Amino acid sequence: MDRLIWTAVTGMNASMARQRMIASNLANAQTTGFRAEVMAQTPLTLQGPSLEVRTMNDPAVRGARMDAGAVSQTGRALDVALSGDALLSVQTADGEEAYTRRGDLQLSPSGLLVTGEGQPVLGEGGPVSVPPGSLVSIGGDGAVLVRDPADAAAPPRQVERLKLASWRGSRIEKALDGLFRVRGGGVLPQDAEARLTPGALEQSNVKTTEVLVEMVEAQRLYDMRTKLIATAKELDEGGASLMRMS
Repeated sequence: MDRLIWTAVTGMNASMARQRMIASNLANAQTTGFRAEVMAQTPLTLQGPSLEVRTMNDPAVRGARMDAGAVSQTGRALDVALSGDALLSVQTADGEEAYTRRGDLQLSPSGLLVTGEGQPVLGEGGPVSVPPGSLVSIGGDGAVLVRDPADAAAPPRQVERLKLASWRGSRIEKALDGLFRVRGGGVLPQDAEARLTPGALEQSNVKTTEVLVEMVEAQRLYDMRTKLIATAKELDEGGASLMRMS
């Protein structure tokens, strides 16, 4: 009975982790550029003379669905929707490079270009910074263009180019902060062919109806594993009764 209970309990833990992932996807159904999280469940066999037959489930969110979300036009100069497999490079709080599809960019009071979550956006030369008070726009190739508001007739000049990278051919994983990183460390190379759509935003690729179905399935699976423990208890009590009768 111990083996059955062990397997059922680890399965229940996996179901709870899956429910948390589903709740996260549902909560971010309207988040700009969000990628629906995907859970990887790995069966692990404990090694040892008396534990060899016991297997536990090791669940973790390590990836996401990378299909594109719907694109909506906003007309805002700093909004960008990335095309294809392109990822926008950002700087995390610890100074590392990470990647996102979130394109609702804005300027900090110091002139630093940041995402809607506040992460500094990286260009070819590091974090993108523009002169305070400038009129800023972004080109389809990621060029950051500025214009002096006092001379609106003058052509814009390029001060930087966003670092757009592609995840194809590289192993990336999604962290709890919603950003993508290269598995094992490192950075993605810049993709010179990557393109974006200015004045638009890509919505979340979460499909609410599918998530609700997954939630029901996860709950039913949790209930099934709970019943396994109850069955194991009944079998154990039946065996104990037979022993007492003998």
